[in-house]
Amino acid sequence: MTHDDEGLLRKAIELASKARAGGNPPFGSLLVGPEGTVLVEEHNTVLTDADITAHPELKLARWAARELDPATAAATTMYTSCQPCGMCAGAIERSGLGRVVFALSTEQLTGLKPPATAAGARQEGPALFDEARVPVDGYYT
Repeated sequence: MTHDDEGLLRKAIELASKARAGGNPPFGSLLVGPEGTVLVEEHNTVLTDADITAHPELKLARWAARELDPATAAATTMYTSCQPCGMCAGAIERSGLGRVVFALSTEQLTGLKPPATAAGARQEGPALFDEARVPVDGYYT
């Protein structure tokens, strides 16, 4: 990690503080282009937007997928205050971003939260493989 990386991570942490001050969960991210310029900044707005998907990493991935050609996207770096969640990681992969640098790991973040009380949605599967594979088979080749 370079000195520039650390400075840009500090900016992501500032955006996380802005999110918290605005009544949202404390997460912030920015996307830096191939030349080192900040292309776009976001912070979490899940509460103020009443949108459970309004994570800054997801907003940046969506922006990149709309606004950047694949070669430019692959040369970008996302700086984010915390390691992206599964939803955001999937969007980052699909948007073609080249690099993600984060401050807190998921494990570190979990250590800062109170213990979870709900188990979450129960998932069942896999099931019906032969039927479910028909619309997917051959799509990714």
